[in-house]
Amino acid sequence: MVDKIHLRRRAVFEPEDDPPIRPDHDYDVDSVKCQLTLDVCAIPYFTLTLFRFHARMILAEHHAASFAPWHRFLASEKRVAAKTLDAYGRDVRQFLAFLDTRLDARIEKLAAADIRAFMAARRAEGVTGRTLMRQLAAIRSFLRFHEREGRVDASALALVQGPKLSRGLPKPIAAAAAKKLADPDMRGGEEREPWILARDAAAIALMYGCGLRISEALGIKAEDAPKGEVDVIRVTGKGGKTRMVPVIPAVRRAVEDYVAQCPYALAAGTPLFRGAKGGPLSPRILQLAMERLRGTLGLPATATPHALRHSFATHLLARGGDLRSIQELLGHASLSTTQIYTEVDAARLLDAFDAAHPRARRAG
Repeated sequence: MVDKIHLRRRAVFEPEDDPPIRPDHDYDVDSVKCQLTLDVCAIPYFTLTLFRFHARMILAEHHAASFAPWHRFLASEKRVAAKTLDAYGRDVRQFLAFLDTRLDARIEKLAAADIRAFMAARRAEGVTGRTLMRQLAAIRSFLRFHEREGRVDASALALVQGPKLSRGLPKPIAAAAAKKLADPDMRGGEEREPWILARDAAAIALMYGCGLRISEALGIKAEDAPKGEVDVIRVTGKGGKTRMVPVIPAVRRAVEDYVAQCPYALAAGTPLFRGAKGGPLSPRILQLAMERLRGTLGLPATATPHALRHSFATHLLARGGDLRSIQELLGHASLSTTQIYTEVDAARLLDAFDAAHPRARRAG
């Protein structure tokens, strides 16, 4: 049995105007100008399906055309970091692809329900709250750009709240274990060339001894290597911001040991840390090295390369480090970001109290 539908629809295609594709509205496509009047009763279901397919194609082309100007604006005028540009671009493409499946949604006048529906769909796919927060920020940037250009109405954004984030405390590695992680002898049983073990140890020493992100450690150029009399390094962090970080003697020795053993010429302008074939070292190699060290030392899965940065801040604070100085060393834009380490230190003091004080309420 053929499904039938009673449909009366009038559609006007105008290149200079782009209304939505809805049963009771006009709609258009670029470079096409014609008038179509559809007054059909009892049309087959597959005809309606074909109509919807073409409508989605029209909508997809229109949405794709709105992406490029915004993306160029982020890259050339806002000059956002390359990783942020990639992430925001991916997020907005996913959002536009989602809108393509909803014939009653268009960017010119989005409803708050359209944005909430996208976030609910992403949550159902297992996306974390932090990723959803970033995707909402990308959508805000995209819509507000077009609102400033006079193309869209972004008022729906005011009705959309971001997801609630569970703020877990950083999990630092114990100081004794962190020191062992930077010891190449801890991996002496592995069948790897000594220079590779020295390389991994030097990178780990930099992340723990200087509080660097993995991307910051691997971004150091050969001419900036902390060796000899060089006791400070220039680090390029998020957003291309640079900061100066002091280097302690133990970290300098680890870097000098690696440089002395590296079989490749470390010319100016080239990466300090090299892969087995001489190219830039991949972050994944260091992550795998940390996984092997975790097994050797019996550390939890939270002992990752980024945990070394948490350990740097927590251990400095426990030794009386000034919070503002730690903020500058880590490259945090806001002091509130650094303050989370005070909560870590307080939690550790409470654990020590519960374990040692005779009047503490111990579980069990």
